[in-house]
Amino acid sequence: MKKAIFIFACLLFSSIQISYAQDTVEDEITLIQSSFGMDKKQIIEGYMDLSDEIAPGFWTVYQAYEESRKELARERLIIIDDFLSDYGQMNEETADNLAKRTLKNDMALSKLHSSFYRKFKKATSALDAAKFMQIDTYIHNTIRNALQQELPFIDQ
Repeated sequence: MKKAIFIFACLLFSSIQISYAQDTVEDEITLIQSSFGMDKKQIIEGYMDLSDEIAPGFWTVYQAYEESRKELARERLIIIDDFLSDYGQMNEETADNLAKRTLKNDMALSKLHSSFYRKFKKATSALDAAKFMQIDTYIHNTIRNALQQELPFIDQ
């Protein structure tokens, strides 16, 4: 499973690089999220292996979770785009702004996970909710790590 997720993350990252030929950042983000959402759902579906009786409740909560998470992911991609745009002329104010926005985005994602863990647990079980949080965190950390490896360090 981890190998499949890593390959998925690599493919997603390569689509991010290719997508920079699109017209706007918003177009790029929409394209990435559309592709990512379908692939991610297939991975989650295969991993969770939910019974027919609890699956509908899980997928209802999942849909709400993804809508909220997509907004945070959109913000994160805009922050990365701003970083790349400002990289050559990075100053104190720009660095401070980017760091604060990144921290705020990280905290919002943690709050989202906390809030939706309770909702997943209510719709399924503590085990299934924890299982989902584990795979979701793994997927996003894999993608973040792949992106981070490609981003230049400040003042490099």
